[in-house]
Amino acid sequence: MAAPKSLTPLLKDELDIVIPTIRNLDFLEMWRPFFQPYHLIIVQDGDPSKTIKVPEGFDYELYNRNDINKILGPKANCISFKDSACRCFGYMVSKKKYIFTIDDDCFVAKDPTGKEINALEQHIKNLLSPSTPFFFNTLYDPYRDGTDFVRGYPFSLREGVPTAVSHGLWLNIPDYDAPTQLVKPLERNTRFVDAVMTIPKGTLFPMCGMNLAFNRELIGPAMYFGLMGDGQPIGRYDDMWAGWCIKVICDHLGLGVKTGLPYIWHSKASNPFVNLKKEYKGIYWQEELIPFFQSVTLPKDCTTVQKCYIELSKQVKAKLGKVDDYFNKLADAMITWIEAWDELNQSGAAAGAPKGSAK
Repeated sequence: MAAPKSLTPLLKDELDIVIPTIRNLDFLEMWRPFFQPYHLIIVQDGDPSKTIKVPEGFDYELYNRNDINKILGPKANCISFKDSACRCFGYMVSKKKYIFTIDDDCFVAKDPTGKEINALEQHIKNLLSPSTPFFFNTLYDPYRDGTDFVRGYPFSLREGVPTAVSHGLWLNIPDYDAPTQLVKPLERNTRFVDAVMTIPKGTLFPMCGMNLAFNRELIGPAMYFGLMGDGQPIGRYDDMWAGWCIKVICDHLGLGVKTGLPYIWHSKASNPFVNLKKEYKGIYWQEELIPFFQSVTLPKDCTTVQKCYIELSKQVKAKLGKVDDYFNKLADAMITWIEAWDELNQSGAAAGAPKGSAK
């Protein structure tokens, strides 16, 4: 595999890669040319007594459930167990400005010319250039090389706004829900669309957490992946919930969310019958969740992500609590998450976390 062209990787000391896993991280070998310069935060789900093997040469810290309980104490109950939603603990303990998170069944994709795609580099480009949420540019991202604002685009809006989130896509196995998986078991995504676009203000989207980057300083406290998995009535809606929350807050604070490039190669289809069991209530509930998020408004005095998120949690309890008691628990967990985030990010309480060695 050819090494990346850049001698000094972009944001080398300002970005952490967060990976949730229950297995050995052999997939990192394929990503070595792109990931090795960066610090990894590995969140081990499931049995904490199991030893997860990480290939030599990576700089990492690894947290299992015992570590999460030790660091957060009683507040650890806001972090999901036996679900990839546990990844958001990595966002909380990071001390970097940017986060890239990827699943362990995602491999390096190739563009139509056969060149391997440095997904992390493209995410960084997306995050470091502005977004245009207030007026759609028909040539998509006007800040990419070889394109610009089209005729008729207001000059007053051409500076754009800061980009908080970069949402990447997948070749091969699409991110489908269980009913679609069952109807189209052999469908594969082979379409490579060379485009990045800003999701317009007021428009929600289904955020997938397996190829995602964000500016932690701009939106980090809202990147909570909810209560999923063990002991919860729902799964596989962790990233969806976070996506709806961050979009409402980004719209309120005047921040941008991009989607499109980069692509990764999603290698493994999960079991649709297991997925259906996890998703069943979510598929039913989302018909009420989406109108809630579409109509939610945040007061003008919500000037920080934390204030926005606490206000959102109150509205979740008031309006969604009657859908199911689960949303009362979730609203409480949203508050606990913010309290834990603020505690960790003021005191540096995670400084004693177990670390791996790159030597």
